[in-house]
Amino acid sequence: MPSWVADAAMRLDVFLAKADPSVSRVKTGQLIRAGCVLVNGRIVRKPAHRLRVGDAVECSRKEEPASESHITPVDQHLKILYEDASCFVIEKPAGLSVHPAGSMAPGTETLLNGIACLFKKKRLPFDAAHVLVHRLDRETTGCLLIAKSPAAHRELQKQFKDRTIGKTYLAIVAGVPAHREATIDAPIGRNLTDRTRMSVLRTGVSRAARTTYHLLAQTQGAALLACDLHTGRTHQIRVHLSAIGHPLLGDPTYHSSESARVAERAGIAGLCLHAWKLTFQSPADERNHAITLSPPPAFRQAAKNLKLPLP
Repeated sequence: MPSWVADAAMRLDVFLAKADPSVSRVKTGQLIRAGCVLVNGRIVRKPAHRLRVGDAVECSRKEEPASESHITPVDQHLKILYEDASCFVIEKPAGLSVHPAGSMAPGTETLLNGIACLFKKKRLPFDAAHVLVHRLDRETTGCLLIAKSPAAHRELQKQFKDRTIGKTYLAIVAGVPAHREATIDAPIGRNLTDRTRMSVLRTGVSRAARTTYHLLAQTQGAALLACDLHTGRTHQIRVHLSAIGHPLLGDPTYHSSESARVAERAGIAGLCLHAWKLTFQSPADERNHAITLSPPPAFRQAAKNLKLPLP
């Protein structure tokens, strides 16, 4: 299967037409809509899909759907927290990206490899484009919702779009916020000077973003917050808390000199962000389900070192 790496931001159909002059733009549109094109390992069916620099693009020369079997099943011993006929919730570990990205070396293992293994064990058809209902950052731990079929995927993503799914995170931050409870309403976009970062300032296209936090515990120099997401932007909690002067401890991207000092003093190396609670309606029974997952050992140790009691 031919592959390329995008060196500029442009429409997917335009990129493919330029990458392979033997195929017209009309033809590339047909191939994309037929599911013959992968972007960063996932099938994309929209010709107008906007590529970013570094995106990996693959296209099947045959007029048949592209195979995602190159996502090799790997037993990552993922823990299933909830399961029914339509979906399941797994515990995402730290240090593992959820899906491939153009900046990764070919063959880099991601959580999709472990999910593919779960599907194989359960003898379910695996389609990488229709299993991930949402995302968690590489170093974030916690509850991750997985769809078992394209139909379940559509229904669960609709709940995210309609903002009827509840997502609550535990976060340990530098300093103590002035208000015990507040909503941060600040649009987020990609930073104009550093494309690996998101920002509420100096951005190109920004999208609405809202985060509500509740102060659960505090100590000298740090606080434990429960953060509810009303939107799902990239790095949202990390960007919002940094923007109000309380960066997450252990965050190498959005840290401050103060958060770095507090983290070093407390012996914290990993990101102190955990997807604690997830509430959703399963397509299997149309009932609400609330899943809660205790933080992993590293997070618990960080809280202990700072004398912050966990809920």
